[in-house]
Amino acid sequence: MPPIDQKASNTPNTGAGPHLLSQQSRQATSSAIRDLLVHARRPGVISLAGGLPSTELFPTTSLVAAASTILSQPQNLQYGLTEGEMRLREIVADIHTTDDQLPITPDDVQIVSGSQQALDLIARVTLDPGDEVVVGDSEYLGAIGAFRGAGGRLVPIPIDSHGLDVDTLAGQLRRGLRPKLCYLIPEFHNPTGESITAERLSRLAILSDRYAFLIVEDNPYGALRFDGEPVRTMASMTDNVVRCRTISKTIAPGLRVAWMIGPGWLLDAVRVAKQSVDLHTPTVTQHLAATLLGNTDAHQSHMSRLASHYMDRRDSLMGALRDHMPEGRFASPAGGMFLWLSLPESVDTNRLLPLALDRGVAFVPGSAFAVSGTARHSMRLSYSTATPSELREAVERLAAALTDWADGPGVSSPP
Repeated sequence: MPPIDQKASNTPNTGAGPHLLSQQSRQATSSAIRDLLVHARRPGVISLAGGLPSTELFPTTSLVAAASTILSQPQNLQYGLTEGEMRLREIVADIHTTDDQLPITPDDVQIVSGSQQALDLIARVTLDPGDEVVVGDSEYLGAIGAFRGAGGRLVPIPIDSHGLDVDTLAGQLRRGLRPKLCYLIPEFHNPTGESITAERLSRLAILSDRYAFLIVEDNPYGALRFDGEPVRTMASMTDNVVRCRTISKTIAPGLRVAWMIGPGWLLDAVRVAKQSVDLHTPTVTQHLAATLLGNTDAHQSHMSRLASHYMDRRDSLMGALRDHMPEGRFASPAGGMFLWLSLPESVDTNRLLPLALDRGVAFVPGSAFAVSGTARHSMRLSYSTATPSELREAVERLAAALTDWADGPGVSSPP
């Protein structure tokens, strides 16, 4: 065997660096929204960009009280089950059995570290490179990233005021489309704020049975309803569905607790995959979630407070838009955290954004969510974190930025 120095001298020495990354990692791109938040945090900027829940609504008093009890019991700090703590799964099963009027057992529930992990695990265990995945156009960036990261080929379907355009999907299926997954945010879609109608849900269920694809029903905002009746879960219409739910928008995202409810063949595979990812969701935060969700009266009171708070902010934003930006078109979201604003087609919101940041307001250009189209004259506005007065001021600044645009179009990307 040659001396170590001699052997090393015969080997090209490029040093450790990016060439060691996998092809998938080298091709991955950062979330446009995550990058945008750097600019949105500039001093004096009112951000309508992030989809963050309001920190003032976190039930900190209840969490502190629960944490004191939970942390005093050493067994709560031990490794846990991959499928999740039994008490939390029992509570989740009871909630869904009551709300969805479908029998759910703890074995049907898989606890995950945020619903983003649910999407990642579903993609890992179902998709091979090139497999087709139906998504909305525009669509939630986390879903786009998870499915593309697993090699999925995204098939965008338009979203209108009635939700996912199932007629367009049916036509593509007749012409040979054979997706493995169809991703759906049924209520208060991110980014458009739209909800799918019962008639379209029924037709989508029929299509999933006929063409044998799995529906990923991701509903992080459904509990934040202001108007109308809840949308029925797809699980009442077909067995080809996995439901993803989270407490990130209703209790606190920092706990990283969410769950999946789906067929056994899928959950079995997910549990094996999760063992390789993080073994299990943190036990302490699972116990915290179980304590708050299990106190039914207190949790229902908390949810009522959330709905009232976000509805007030939605109304403030819509009122300001009507007063200061009459050229904008938008629908009134019946819940959730987002409003989709469409401006005249002459406006490019990517080029408008730097002017808006200079005026002290941030938003997310529609193109950030586009899968096939550009959505270049649209933007997503979040009303979840600003006060009513800040929302009015933000819209006034946005209107001023539009005036700047009219006087001379901006540059092509944020500074």
